[in-house]
Amino acid sequence: MKNLIAILIFALPINLFAAQGEIEAPKEFTEILRRYEKAWEARDAISLSGLFAEDGFVLSNYSVPVQGRENIQEFYKGRGGTLYLRVISWAKEGTIGYMIGAYASSEDGPDLGKFTLTLKKNENGTWGIFSDMDNSDRRPRKQIQQGE
Repeated sequence: MKNLIAILIFALPINLFAAQGEIEAPKEFTEILRRYEKAWEARDAISLSGLFAEDGFVLSNYSVPVQGRENIQEFYKGRGGTLYLRVISWAKEGTIGYMIGAYASSEDGPDLGKFTLTLKKNENGTWGIFSDMDNSDRRPRKQIQQGE
């Protein structure tokens, strides 16, 4: 019984996080997410890279950091598909902000991974992505095959 109670106590935060739904972010942040989804689905590397600050970064699974709009556009060429993003936390202070969220391949499907978007307000007053870091909820196939 003590073991069961300990398991439930330690599992509680994980279960609460997994059950946490989308929260409302500021309109300008939500617009970035919707434009990101649209560009990703269209495999439109030009529009996708345009969401980033000129000196922005992409920090993706199994890749070296990619910096700068031109390099980001090249990195995203040919990539894309159905994407649904939801926000689970956000904050902004002055010209800096962030969103933490989850992504899925269908609106009601299970989360496939998590992301953080660090945002900065550009000189023209619009928000751009300074860094986009994502990670999958799935282990790489190689690790699964090796039983790690």
